[in-house]
Amino acid sequence: MPALICGSLAFDTITNFPGRFAQQILPEQVHILNVSFLVPTLRREYGGCAGNIAYNLKLLGGEPVVLAAIGNDGGDYLARFASLGIDNACVRIEPEHYTAQAIIITDADNNQITAFHPGAMAQSHLSPVPVRADLAIGIIAPDSREAMLAHAEQLHAAGVPFIFDPGQQLPVFDGAALHHFVEQASWVALNDYEARMLCERMNTTLEYLSRTPGLRGVVVTLAAEGCDVWQQGQATRVSGVTASEVLDPTGCGDAFRAGLLFGLERGWSLERCAALGNRLGALKISCRGGQNHRIESSFLSA
Repeated sequence: MPALICGSLAFDTITNFPGRFAQQILPEQVHILNVSFLVPTLRREYGGCAGNIAYNLKLLGGEPVVLAAIGNDGGDYLARFASLGIDNACVRIEPEHYTAQAIIITDADNNQITAFHPGAMAQSHLSPVPVRADLAIGIIAPDSREAMLAHAEQLHAAGVPFIFDPGQQLPVFDGAALHHFVEQASWVALNDYEARMLCERMNTTLEYLSRTPGLRGVVVTLAAEGCDVWQQGQATRVSGVTASEVLDPTGCGDAFRAGLLFGLERGWSLERCAALGNRLGALKISCRGGQNHRIESSFLSA
């Protein structure tokens, strides 16, 4: 059954810095920070959290429905979705805006610095969650603040279980707003840094958070180490998967979330969903760009 993917569509300009950010930034001088990174490689890729999640879910055989906004330069993106069989009927076109743009610098340790222009994404709240009886599950991925708030309310009101994935938008929400998201969501997905920030803002712990009534689980990704699955105060470590190569971390978290969605829609245990997410993330990191990797027909049976 279809899964509603609420989030951003963006073009990613991806560059690589062959050194380490830590060697270029002096902690005692950050109040007068003025740095320049020589980036010998540059690529422009299809991206955005909703786009990446939808791409990965479609690879797995899922049925993504994208709820997002795109700008006057997004015709190629919509055509790409159509060619992949991804439902883009709920993608809003904003002729007065550019599509959101992410400029990403990745260093030798796979740390990233990103500049993000929201563009059309700032209008995504104007498109409501579609009234569809066939939606099995949803995800609130990073989007405009107004869209994330509105779409979470609408999914909850429609009785559609969803993953709350605040990602890089987490800092725009205070503790009260985060409490409300968690109360509406069925699952929460975070990386380890986001998990610490969310717990600080909500004045809670992962153990206590995972006991929230109605919440079926909290998943905290730990990069190459895998992830922790928290359910009713208990944590289970799901081991990471060794990648064949480590080329580009852009979109790995989105690939992981697609694995969660695919398994949850099929009634799998959260641990099994997370294991699939780990495998898909390891596959993605071995390929440059968020939407260029492929999976073999035997991937799900492995």
